[in-house]
Amino acid sequence: MTTALLALPLLAAATIPSTPDLGKAEGQCKPGEKGPAFLVTVDGLRDRQGNLKLEVYPDSEDDFLQDDNILISEGKTFRRVEVPVPSSGTPELCIRLPGPGTYAVSLLHDRNEDRKFNWTIDGIGFAGNPRLGWGKPKARKATATAGPGLTRITIVLNYLRGLGVAPLDRRK
Repeated sequence: MTTALLALPLLAAATIPSTPDLGKAEGQCKPGEKGPAFLVTVDGLRDRQGNLKLEVYPDSEDDFLQDDNILISEGKTFRRVEVPVPSSGTPELCIRLPGPGTYAVSLLHDRNEDRKFNWTIDGIGFAGNPRLGWGKPKARKATATAGPGLTRITIVLNYLRGLGVAPLDRRK
């Protein structure tokens, strides 16, 4: 019992304070940088309000969409880029990666800027553009593989439509 009590302060000391800025410094692409990164084209944007939040996770089921504090505390990959939706054009977001490899990627259109997904308001998309149900997709269906330089991917946003979540129908 004494050993367990001694370990508690060590665990508390290892916890990173929660902030919406976790992973942003690591994720920010810099002009002229040549390292591995995803350049994400956003498709199916509903409107021009709010922010776009792009996040990169390890490609394992246990780590996909895991709390950012936990991932960083465990030394695992977590990157974030958050920008206002541009007033025109097709949005593109660049996010740096720790190295070439396969990563799970999520994109949130945070229309009300509350920094969390609200299925009645916001849009959501993932690398690989899996068909969405009422739960998160499997990590293996939400991944992209990055090379040593810039890797282009397109993520289609999904919004509440009827009784489900799907891309907007642009044919109307």
